[in-house]
Amino acid sequence: MMKPMKWLAAGVLGAAAMGAQAQVNQIKVWAAACANCHGTDGRAEPGAISLAGQSKDDLLQKLLDFKAGKRPATIMHQLAKGYSDEQLADIAGYFAAQKK
Repeated sequence: MMKPMKWLAAGVLGAAAMGAQAQVNQIKVWAAACANCHGTDGRAEPGAISLAGQSKDDLLQKLLDFKAGKRPATIMHQLAKGYSDEQLADIAGYFAAQKK
């Protein structure tokens, strides 16, 4: 039988794991908005720019440049403004982790 402190510790660890999973799922939701132009999980069809496997730092810098209006775009500058810098970093990390 578990002692009360062990139950508490197990509950805290379980809640932390669920919170981490929810964060990963939220990042996937944000990244899914990119699929129309950049393909599922960032693997674009020929003629479009693939994001999968690119450097996180490079992707983040491009996103921040779009957001700041420093990089020419048709729609990316508008889309990037809808995310915080931290969300953009999470999105860049998600695509960097995808296989090409």
